[in-house]
Amino acid sequence: LCNCSSVGSAGCERTTGQCRCLAGYAGPRCHGCARGFFPEQGSARCRPCGCSAAGATSDQCDRSGRCQCKVGVTDLKCDRCSEGYYRFNETTCEPCQCNNHSLTCDNSTGTCLDCQENTEGKHCELCKEGFYRSTHPAHGCQHCPCSIVASTGTCHIEPGETVPRCDKCKPGYTGLNCNQCDKGYYNSDSICVRCKCNGNVDPALSPSVCRPDSGECLGCLFHTTGFHCELCEEGYSRDPEGNNCTRKEATLGPEPKEFITSAPNVTKATSFSTAVLNSTLSPTTLQTIFPISSSDNSTSAFADVSWTQFNIIILTVIIIVVVLLMGFVGAVYMYREYQNRKLNAPFWTIELKEDNISFSSYHDSIPNADVSGLLEDDGNEVAPNGQLTLTTPMHNYKA
Repeated sequence: LCNCSSVGSAGCERTTGQCRCLAGYAGPRCHGCARGFFPEQGSARCRPCGCSAAGATSDQCDRSGRCQCKVGVTDLKCDRCSEGYYRFNETTCEPCQCNNHSLTCDNSTGTCLDCQENTEGKHCELCKEGFYRSTHPAHGCQHCPCSIVASTGTCHIEPGETVPRCDKCKPGYTGLNCNQCDKGYYNSDSICVRCKCNGNVDPALSPSVCRPDSGECLGCLFHTTGFHCELCEEGYSRDPEGNNCTRKEATLGPEPKEFITSAPNVTKATSFSTAVLNSTLSPTTLQTIFPISSSDNSTSAFADVSWTQFNIIILTVIIIVVVLLMGFVGAVYMYREYQNRKLNAPFWTIELKEDNISFSSYHDSIPNADVSGLLEDDGNEVAPNGQLTLTTPMHNYKA
């Protein structure tokens, strides 16, 4: 008996006893698999390996049907590029060109996937937006020192330079890194804000327009002043439209009118002099009471007197009046004190003669002087003629 495999043989030679094997089977009895075939699991059948001629090293596979692949090739039949390779061809797969910033690429086009270290591009050869390639190869792509508030956020390095510069600054910013305020702007909490000068500055005369740290306007024109050139200079005021500062003009008005108050059988005329009005009323009140004509230049200087100067003049006049009143009151008080001292002066004169004593006082020269009480002795008497009589128990003296 040939004893050939019923699956792998097509019969046997009766004379020789040799089995005739089918394709994919081998061995004396056709029980084994030929080269390029592998046994199917769970059965005695042989299946072809199907290894890729371009990707496999041979047509042979193991018992599981896996082929032996070339470098850069993978998969069960070696018909696909492995990770890091692309473009499967007749010879092999080509390695990905990603500049060491990625390990994978598209296996058909070679486009790098998942670029690392802030890179991008088909071969990870570019820096991402907002990054620049450092001149030092080991540093790779570095973050741009450009704020997205002040610039586009992108930068580049000019040939021959080592420090990056921002590509484009936004309005109001300037400098290599767009970290400075441009002309006509000032720094307000790290943000460049346009100067607010109400159109009263000329950038040609003062390019900075305002102070870069505070925003105070520089070189106010058209007779304006103030932090934002919003005020008129001294001697100037806003026109009726409120746009321009024009010079104040003031002239002496017509003759003061007499205000007459009439009553039965009585006529009173009261005239307000210009001098009194000028010392007691403000320039605005004067202009209201007395219309000012622009044709008279003799009083144009009155308009130049500021309100502060007017107040100083009024205060000076008040002080002078108070000092004069105090001096008058003091003089009256000193005179009255002098009179009181003269009346109460305790000066006495005693003249001794042979037969009498002459006794007189300072009050004798004062008419109607009251000399009572000058001597406290009970024996003293005052004669009707004003003489003082000294009476003692032993002698009588007439003064």
